Amino acid sequence: MLSSFTGIQRFPRYINRRLLASFAYTKPSLANDPATHSTLLDITDEQRAALDSALRVDQAGEVAANWIYYGQHFILGQQPVTGPLIQEMWEQEKKHLAVMDKMQLQHRVRPTILMDFAKIGGFGLGAATALMGKEAAMACTEAVETVIGEHYDDQLKEMESLPSAHPSVPLLKEVVKEFRDDELEHLDIAVVNHAQRAPGHALLSTVIGAGCKVAIELCKRF
Repeated sequence: MLSSFTGIQRFPRYINRRLLASFAYTKPSLANDPATHSTLLDITDEQRAALDSALRVDQAGEVAANWIYYGQHFILGQQPVTGPLIQEMWEQEKKHLAVMDKMQLQHRVRPTILMDFAKIGGFGLGAATALMGKEAAMACTEAVETVIGEHYDDQLKEMESLPSAHPSVPLLKEVVKEFRDDELEHLDIAVVNHAQRAPGHALLSTVIGAGCKVAIELCKRF
């Protein structure tokens, strides 16, 4: 299945979930739903700490992702195939960030104090890899989304401890699943668009992946 832009392949196995969870935060008709406007109160300190760190790092991650695509688009935006491809993935990340911002407020989570670093680092990483060529930009996406996909899977396991009777919890899990699938779609798109042809692909992927893991741990704490 191809999009309207030549060379951009879509992956239908990820599409169905996208039609579900995030609509609760983006559709005005669903305003004031308890699932989107209340948080868990009667939970243990450990459960609250897990919820806070999860949403804090997810919000920071979406900020970084937006700035990565901003940096890539700043360099490659005028290219006839790569530019629209980056823009398309960037638009999804904008939606992710809008939803995460609402969830951060809903659950009364303190944002990371490293937000400016996420912006600066994200833009720098996106622009630097784009300057190395479109394959390196795709390799950056592949490396980042590999780590993020694994991170979301780990979060879903941790969220099993949250009380599912509260309406926000099932929705939270579905949003995480939806965003994980979006990120894995970005990974697939990057591979199809020759990420693994980037110069020094293995080293580039290792360095970027390690940096992402360090950033995740820092944002959980700070």
